[in-house]
Amino acid sequence: MSYKNILIEKEHTVATITINRPEKLNALNKLTIQELHHAFSELEQNQDTRAIILTGSGEKAFVAGADIAEFARFSVEEGVQLAAQGQDTLFNFVENLRVPVIAAINGFALGGGLELAMACHIRVASDTAKMGLPEVSLGIIPGYGGTQRLPQLIGKGRALEMILSAGMVTAEEAYRTGLVNYVVAQEELLPYCNEIAQKIIKNSPAAIGMAINAVNANYKEGENGFETEIKSFGKCFGTVDFKEGTKAFLEKRKAVFTGE
Repeated sequence: MSYKNILIEKEHTVATITINRPEKLNALNKLTIQELHHAFSELEQNQDTRAIILTGSGEKAFVAGADIAEFARFSVEEGVQLAAQGQDTLFNFVENLRVPVIAAINGFALGGGLELAMACHIRVASDTAKMGLPEVSLGIIPGYGGTQRLPQLIGKGRALEMILSAGMVTAEEAYRTGLVNYVVAQEELLPYCNEIAQKIIKNSPAAIGMAINAVNANYKEGENGFETEIKSFGKCFGTVDFKEGTKAFLEKRKAVFTGE
């Protein structure tokens, strides 16, 4: 499929998705959300994809928010539908992807942009990046999971301060509070994310997918994270990866995982 607003590059088993709307600071509109969903879905279904890096074009913005012009005149019902569809199509979809997604935050990550970064499994920021949820300054609240994921990452008090003040934090502040895993120089951002990806792809894709599911279960209403972990642990014993991993360990060699 050809895309209008995103670019995809693949080097061996690591894919990089670049949101490519520099004239709009890579703002998320409906088409971009749909394209991202399709790209993530296709990459997940491709067994050769072991890790995905997500970034924005240029050095100004990862994603500077949602495209406000698209919903400025929405009704209550349309607003509900916008948030529900967006969460289902992209944000929750990314969070529950079996393939690890690393957000390379190369500039402003605001509103929906920060919400997208938070839906990723790992976040790395350039030292020039700034992050925030400015929605209340527009008379709305974060609608793509921001009110839920931000407190999970940095705690309720800090999350409320960020959301209610509509303020931005620097990359260093984001690192200090646990919002991002690492902060690096802009020119080191993608290489550093690739280093993390290289560590991940050495391991069992089957086990990685189950680990992501088990961690996420702790934050889902009606799910018991411990029970999910126990069941997922048991399922691992039925995989080809488990047999290969244990056999390689006993034979003192590197395992060759297939994800089966």
